[in-house]
Amino acid sequence: MEFRRLGRSGLNISEIAYGNWLTHGGQVEEDAAHACVRAALDVGITTFDTADVYAGTRAESVLGRALQGERRSSYELFTKVYWPTGKGPNDRGLSRKHIIESCHASLERLQTDYVDLYQAHRYDTTVPLEETMTAFADLVRAGKVLYIGVSEWNAEEIAAGAALARDLDIQLISNQPQYSMLWRVIEAEVVPTSEQEGLSQIVWSPLAQGVLTGKYRPGEQPPADTRAGHAEVGQSMQGFMREDILTRVQDLRPIADDLGLSMAQLAVAWVLQNPNVAAAIIGASRPEQVHDNVAAAGVKLDDDVLKRIDEVLGDVVERDPAKTARG
Repeated sequence: MEFRRLGRSGLNISEIAYGNWLTHGGQVEEDAAHACVRAALDVGITTFDTADVYAGTRAESVLGRALQGERRSSYELFTKVYWPTGKGPNDRGLSRKHIIESCHASLERLQTDYVDLYQAHRYDTTVPLEETMTAFADLVRAGKVLYIGVSEWNAEEIAAGAALARDLDIQLISNQPQYSMLWRVIEAEVVPTSEQEGLSQIVWSPLAQGVLTGKYRPGEQPPADTRAGHAEVGQSMQGFMREDILTRVQDLRPIADDLGLSMAQLAVAWVLQNPNVAAAIIGASRPEQVHDNVAAAGVKLDDDVLKRIDEVLGDVVERDPAKTARG
């Protein structure tokens, strides 16, 4: 495993991070979830990402139990706040009340005294940014949060947040966007702004929710035991399931074969070529998926390979910075 600095901070994270968005507390039984976390630790992954909203707060609890017994300083634990976690009017958003209360609830579920990175899961247009950033600053000073990040903020929001963080003497060090060969909307504006402001990207869905593994073939129904075959979960990835996209993805196979990589390894290696990316988040329902994806760590793709990928995918790549995340 290789490690990268997160933003301009001194925090090192594994360039492959383990995330449990669609697995723990939902699709995957707890024993299997624990086996995947164990596999991640065994292959050198030290960075674990979750959120209070995942599986209706159950994902944090599962991850907390899975990490029990591990030396706390040996791993980095990330979670997020924004989406509703209850039915009350204050059980959502980035108000001071929701941020403070959600942080305390996350720490209890994760069975820890602090999180390494606390992330604003989206930008809240209904709350003054000063209120949000002050609440984060207070959590940092209380020792419950070490660093602050955001997720799916646009370039203007990142710049404003970073400026306020500096005024409050805290570090805003990361953004967590969707990013893959097929979804490159951060490249035009978010990445240059992040570089200027001292943030790295921790990217989710580097496999385009599984499409870049090549397991979904044009003209065929997705297998029932896959994400796309799941009636509810599959709805979030329909935009990637177009016939033209699935056809182009199959055309990437010769490139992966020439490099001795699986399709998943090629996809993860591709996002890690971007110097502003600190880590790619992988999910897994089986330990062998962890072992497959982590083999992309340290893989270098030369310019000719990157050009071949661009030529194959052509106009199915989404680059419009006005587009919003699919998941």
